Order: sequence, then C-alpha cells, then structure tokens
Amino acid sequence: MAEPIKIPLLNPNETEAVLVALHIIEGQRVSTGDLLATLETTKSAADFTAETSGYIVGLRLEQGQTVRAGELLCYIAGDHNWKPQEPSASSPEVPSSGNLSTPAGLRITQPALALARQLGIDLEQLPTDRLVTETMLRSLGAAAGSGASPETTQASFDPAAIVVYGGGGHGKALIDLLRALHIYRIVGVVDDGLQAGTQIMGLPVLGSAEVLKHLYAGGVRQAVNAVGGIGNISTRIQVFDRLAEAGFVCPAVVHPAAFVEPSAVVEVGVQIFPQAYIGSEAKLGFGCIVNTGAIISHECVLDDLVNISPGAILAGEVKIGAGALVGMGATLNLRVTIGAGARIGNGATVKEDVPEKGIVRSGAIWPA
Repeated sequence: MAEPIKIPLLNPNETEAVLVALHIIEGQRVSTGDLLATLETTKSAADFTAETSGYIVGLRLEQGQTVRAGELLCYIAGDHNWKPQEPSASSPEVPSSGNLSTPAGLRITQPALALARQLGIDLEQLPTDRLVTETMLRSLGAAAGSGASPETTQASFDPAAIVVYGGGGHGKALIDLLRALHIYRIVGVVDDGLQAGTQIMGLPVLGSAEVLKHLYAGGVRQAVNAVGGIGNISTRIQVFDRLAEAGFVCPAVVHPAAFVEPSAVVEVGVQIFPQAYIGSEAKLGFGCIVNTGAIISHECVLDDLVNISPGAILAGEVKIGAGALVGMGATLNLRVTIGAGARIGNGATVKEDVPEKGIVRSGAIWPA
C-alpha cells in the first residue's frame, strides 16, 4: 500500500505556489511528522509534513518549480520496492478558486484578477509565461494607471528599485552586495534561461529580457549586469545593450567591505566586491568588475569591461585595455600594459606588456 502525497492549498485565492525547498529524496525513509517540503505563495509560506511513515517513492517535482494545489508530489509506501503506476495525462485535481474568466493561457491569482479589473487593465496584455500575482502587477507597472497596458503605463520613478539581470553565481554575489548596501529594493531577477516564477535567494525570477519594458513602466530604472562574460565577453556586452535600449541605467556598486580611495574614479556599471582595494587616482572604466580581495594600486587605469578576478594584484600605474580578463591570484608588475581583450591566467606573473588579445597561461611567468 502507498499513500499519495499531494501539494496542499495554502491560500484559497492562489492555487499555485513555489516549491522553495524539498527536504526529501527518492527512496528516503520518513516517519510521521517529518518535514517533506516548503511552499511559498505571494501571501504566505508553509512547511508540510508526512502524515504516515514509509518510503518516498515516485518523487515527481523539483525544488524551485511552480506547483499547483492537488498536484502529486510523491507516494509514501510501506515497501521501498513498491512501484507507482505511470503518471496520468490528466490535470491534477485543484480546489476551486472561483471563475476567473481569464484569456486562454493566462494564469492569475484571484487578488491580481480583482486588481486588474478594478483598474480596467486589458487581461490580454498580461504575460502568459508565469503566474501573475497582485505583487507582480504592481512591480511590473500594470497597476500604475487605469486603463493602460503594461507597455504604455508610466509609473513614478522609484529611486530605490533595482533589478538583477542574471541569476547565476555572479548574480547571487550581486544580490548579497546590494543587500549589504541597504540602499536598494531588489525587485527581482531577469534571466533568459530560467523559468519565470522560480526563486533565487528569495527573489522572484520575473522572466526574460521581454519583461524589462514592464519593469520600466512600473518605475524601475536601475539594473546590475550579473552576466560576468568570463567565457565570452560579448554576452555581458549584449546585456548592457539590452538594458540601455530599455532605458535602464547601471549604477556603480561597491560593497561596504571594499575600500576605494577618495581620489579614485569609478565609472557607472562598475562592481567592486568585498575586501577589494582601489588605490589613489586609479581609474575604472564602464562595467569593470573588481572581485573579492583584488588589489588595484595607485594610478592604475582599467578601460571598459575589464574583469579582475578574486585575489589578483595590480602594482602601480598598470594599464589594462577594454574587455581584458585578469585571472585569480595573478600578479601584474609596475607599469605594465595589458592589451584589449587579453587573458591573464590564474596565478600568472606579468613582468612586461601583453599585446592585444594576448594570452598568458595559468601559472606562467610573462615573458617566459
């Protein structure tokens, strides 16, 4: 015998939730009262537990998914060798949340639907690639004006609002950096490869680049480019281009645990991470990244989009061309020049100039 475990309904007005944490794996032995998963809607979050003892069999959902009430999570079976039947093609039984009368393909919560109708918003203009909630309507600007679509509505500029473009490792580091500043209100994450409605460090993935116009309409004007572009700098440039075309600006962000001398010049789009040091009269061009523990000594000049990896050390008066990458723990001697697009490998020591698009291998001494 086996008991089916289905996603519970946390809120009568929201039949969908995000599976923010999954505390079980296939084949695991659980006892009555053991924690199975954590769900979160726009209004609440809750854990749900096992009501019987047995083995987890037929686990069907993954952490981060948007799930529906009544959807099958797994079975708890008395015998670990028990096998479930093949999944049915029919939709899960979902508790009724009322007649929403929405366009085909649109998934929207009851409070969001009520708000949309109150403001006279055309439901056909709402995105169909994610669950639309009341909070999302407001953050995307659909509620900023009566009778206007998200594309045309213009809300007041919110100087604290900012969006993170990119949900990978660099994006997570930037989320922590922004939170440490206590200046910005992070609206969410934009990512072209992640499913809308999932969460990253407690922030919603709002969608792909197409959502930028909605965010702009909702009063969001600032963004950080969280695509590092280590393997291909063109991807980072493309993100900057998309943000600029959508009307966004990218402020320089400096972690409170970094130190920047007052005489240094830091352009917009620069990102400086914890324990980094920027020396006297150093100049950092647009979109540069100075990672954790890196040292940029006095009078260094970094052109646009230079990426300095963790622990790299630049002696005084070093010049680095646009789009160059300096690897982790690399050391650049006094007054050397690194050409545009060059790549300095991890742990390398550079004693003389490196030409444009030149490559210094990891651990090497340049020149050999």
